[in-house]
Amino acid sequence: MRQALRTLGMFVLVAVCFTVAVVINLGPPAWMRGLWEKEAAAPVEHPVLGPEDVARADRPDGLRLVWREEFTGPRGAKPDPARWNIETTTPDTGEIERNSRRNVALDGKGRLVITARKTAAGKHTSARITTEGKFEPTYGRITARIKTPNGRGLWPAFWLLGGDHRENPWPACGEIDIMERRGDLIDRYYATVQGPGYSGVGISRQYSPGPGTDFSARFHVFSLDWTPDALTFMIDGYVVHTVARATIPGEWVFDHPFFVVLNLAVGGPFPGDPDAETPFPARMVVDYVRAYALPSDTAS
Repeated sequence: MRQALRTLGMFVLVAVCFTVAVVINLGPPAWMRGLWEKEAAAPVEHPVLGPEDVARADRPDGLRLVWREEFTGPRGAKPDPARWNIETTTPDTGEIERNSRRNVALDGKGRLVITARKTAAGKHTSARITTEGKFEPTYGRITARIKTPNGRGLWPAFWLLGGDHRENPWPACGEIDIMERRGDLIDRYYATVQGPGYSGVGISRQYSPGPGTDFSARFHVFSLDWTPDALTFMIDGYVVHTVARATIPGEWVFDHPFFVVLNLAVGGPFPGDPDAETPFPARMVVDYVRAYALPSDTAS
């Protein structure tokens, strides 16, 4: 009996060691990544969105435009430094890219391009830009028209971070993820709210127009309607997620200025690491970013 138990123990030890080795070298398997993923509910679905949906979302009725970035300028120019900061460090969120000024530029056709690259040495570079200290709204509609890439390990995002994050570190400052994608899941994106008591996974909803839809095929308009009492997320004019002040499981921290972040991360616990099939260079293309005052806004 003791010999049988000793043999069983050795078998379990070998299995555990093998699993740890696989995770370290290849990254967590799909079922393990699911423990971290924002998968609390099945995807919201609408009929497959067409160009007419984007056109409608491009022209919101009854809203007053208060800020806009159309990315006009010559090919190769950097985004306007009076409006945007180009970060050259990588946040400690498990990403593996190094952010660089070389990886962000205008295309000369009214668009911004953030490019993720793999270097000859096998390292990865990309870019992240913010409006910190330059444009930090409180409430209103924040919207951007973006085309995002596919590929395992790619993590394109359009989001807001609390302007007080240096004095009031995350998650207390608050985070609003208007759009995040896992590049290996071509048919969906995520909208998420994070704050004290609901960070990491956050209060999240994934959206898919239907199986087989390819989000990289064209531009989509991703929007947030932000009021003192709720955060409402939209794609191409369709509401896909609403988080109300009264329903959050922690403190509501969305009543102060936030700044805009655009980035294309590589690796990390959300998308996993890239593999041999991940296409590099990969490009996230931003047509515009705009901000509107909602009819209920009391701010000027």
